[in-house]
Amino acid sequence: MSKRNIPVVDLSKFVQGSEEDRRKFIADLGKAFHEVGFVGVVNHGIPKELVEGFYSASKSFFSLPFSTKKKYEIAGMAGQRGFTSFGKEHAKQSQVADLKEFFQLGQYVDEDHPKKELYPDNPWVDETPEFSKLGKELYKAFETSGAHLLQAIALYLDLPENYFDQRINDGTSILRSIHYPPITEEPRSAIRAEQHEDINLITLLVGASAGGLQLLNAAGEWLDITPEEDEIVINVGDMLQRLTNNYLKSTTHRVVNPPKEQWHVPRLSIPFFLHPRAEMDLTCLESCITDERPLNYDPITAGDYLDERLREIGLKK
Repeated sequence: MSKRNIPVVDLSKFVQGSEEDRRKFIADLGKAFHEVGFVGVVNHGIPKELVEGFYSASKSFFSLPFSTKKKYEIAGMAGQRGFTSFGKEHAKQSQVADLKEFFQLGQYVDEDHPKKELYPDNPWVDETPEFSKLGKELYKAFETSGAHLLQAIALYLDLPENYFDQRINDGTSILRSIHYPPITEEPRSAIRAEQHEDINLITLLVGASAGGLQLLNAAGEWLDITPEEDEIVINVGDMLQRLTNNYLKSTTHRVVNPPKEQWHVPRLSIPFFLHPRAEMDLTCLESCITDERPLNYDPITAGDYLDERLREIGLKK
């Protein structure tokens, strides 16, 4: 364990390393996902200048007047494209909204894609075109790195290396730019993001502009996650936990409010929620069902599961 409370792995060892490097990476990543549910990744292949550019463009977008941002809030989209205003989303077990606003970018497909109706266009932000342009580039970079991580996980689970490749090709992944505004008054029991688990297969998070991210360990303690510069934090989502019948852990995490003297500092965070295609079957893998771990879940597709969860968190009515 590092001082950061999560293990750290080097993705270049899997992508460009020797057979031995790859074997070690697969074992280390699998162990981290089985025991902790979180891992830090270095040499992940996502260009630093792209991350910094998108951060800067996100700041510009969230600095726009509310009436301008509101133009990008799309009715009937359950927040899956465009802007979601402050106070709309809450954790599934909470009735108090999180202290955040965000903008979501979804999958990009060509107009002649056979299932184009499942992939609405992302709104282009005229006022901050760099936000839309760099967002698309960052989305694609996250998809590439995420695919490598899932190849390693497939091998760890004794599946073919390409098991996830077709299942995530044109997947319904989401790039979310989250803005936690300065806290101006004593919050009514809400924190920036109440404890929750993610819905998707894996989440890739590039370092936030301020601390606050914590995970809940097996002993019931909240531990700070503070990534080093140029490191991304990856965590298991509920879909991967479900597919592996709880063998890989979707760990509870939250974003706490800063100390009072830091309330005036906003926080910006950029997670990429890697989702498969809607038709992916999340039936538990037979190899993950044992006497010690009997079958925990009924069969369901990724699309139906996502719908169920979006209702629970208040984004879908």
